[in-house]
This record gives sequence, C-alpha cells and structure tokens, in this order.
Amino acid sequence: MTSSIRSRRRPLPSPRRVSLPWQAIIDGLMLLLWAAMLLRFTVTGQIYLLLHPDYMWLSHMAMVLTFGMGMGRMWQVWQVVRLQQRQGGPRSQEHIALLPRRVSTGLLLAVAVFGLIYTPRPFTSETALQRGITEVLSQTRSRPQRFVLSGASEDRTIVDWIRTLNVYPEPEAYAGQAVNVSGFVTHMPGWPDNLFMITRFVLTCCAADAYPVGLPVELPPGTPRPAPDTWLEVTGRMTTQTLDNKRQLVIGEAALTEIPQPRTPYEY
Repeated sequence: MTSSIRSRRRPLPSPRRVSLPWQAIIDGLMLLLWAAMLLRFTVTGQIYLLLHPDYMWLSHMAMVLTFGMGMGRMWQVWQVVRLQQRQGGPRSQEHIALLPRRVSTGLLLAVAVFGLIYTPRPFTSETALQRGITEVLSQTRSRPQRFVLSGASEDRTIVDWIRTLNVYPEPEAYAGQAVNVSGFVTHMPGWPDNLFMITRFVLTCCAADAYPVGLPVELPPGTPRPAPDTWLEVTGRMTTQTLDNKRQLVIGEAALTEIPQPRTPYEY
C-alpha cells in the first residue's frame, strides 16, 4: 500500500533560477542619481552658481527626462525578472557602444555621485585676478548707434556702469554722479591701501565662461581696507583718477556697508 502511494507522487518542480539584469539595474540607478543631482541643485538654489537663468530650462528638462528614463529602466528590470520567473533563462541585452559599457556607466555614475556630494561655491577675488578684471562686456553684445543717459545713476549696477562706459568711454562725463553698487572686494596688485576694486562676475551662459568686472573704490582717510571677498554695498560719488596709467572712474566719498553674499551673486 505504501509503495503504491509513493509511485503516484510527482516530483516537485525545482524553482526557476532568476538571473538579475545587473547592467539594467545600474543603468536605472545611474539615471535616477543624475535626476537627484539636478533636483538638488535646483532646490538648494545652487543652480544659479552654474547656469544663466535663460538656460535653466535645459537643466529642468534634463532632470525630468533622466527621472523618467530611470523609472522606465527600473520598470524594464521588473518585467525581465517576471519573464524569467515564467519562462526561465536570462534575456540578452547586448548592444553596440562606442566605449565599453562598464566604462561609460562607471564614468556617468562617478559624475552623478560627485554632483551629489559637491557644493558649488561662487567665484572669489583670487579667480577674478586670475581671469583679469575687465571694463569690457562680452563682444557679442550689440552697441547702440545713439547714446542717451537715462534713469538715476544710483540705480545702476556695476554691470550697468561698465555697459555705460562701453558705449561712452569718457570718465569725466560721469564725475559727480551718485553711485550705489554691491559686490565683493578685490585687492588689485600695485594699488595703494586706500583703493580696492568692487567686483562682480558676469555670466553669459554657464560658470565656465564667467568673467569679472569692477569699479575702483577710494576709501576715506583713516578707513581700513576691507578684507578680500567681503561683500559690500558701496555708496558715493563718481570721481576720476589715473590708475595703471589710465584715466578711470573711481567711486569717491565711499561709504561701505557689509552685506551677506546674495543668493545669486552673478550679474547677467
């Protein structure tokens, strides 16, 4: 009797071996990390240190696309695993690539992880000295055929002053005008201790093409020169002096007020 029962039993089916598509999992993880990196820069406002506002839509679109592609890749992983459970056997995912796939994936993963742990910082006076503080805005900007001063002079930013000088580069024409600008302190080599440059970086596309512009500031007698990279609001009146063998506009009768670094420290 016992032997007949044993003969009717069917062997239990062995569990199907599921091979996880690790390459697809890493691809999905990499895309989600890129989306997280771009989201972090956007939420924290650090994107303003990297891109001109006119081009931020590209970053936002890339964030949405990488997130969607990452989630889509993870969905494919889930489908492959379910298919293997039903039919067994791994599914080939080979394709032709310029670089070995592990190399390209490793590079993209490394960049995403670096972007998640790196905190961008605005350029400093040292970078301004290395790049050279200029009095000329980007040569790609068009110049008007007719020049008319309009608006209150104290409403001009540093970039507005530089732009005005580009159009009508005669310093004496602005002598006596009121000034109210903000920027960070740069100590110019060879200048006396009662002079410094109030500086801002101008961004035309991204941080890689940022360049510094500035206006000289003359301190009242007995006023100590502020430390480099200190953010200041400077009020005063325009005067002219010869600096570096060149007649230049200088902010005289300067009153300095220390301010916190702006959320968007660049001009556009």
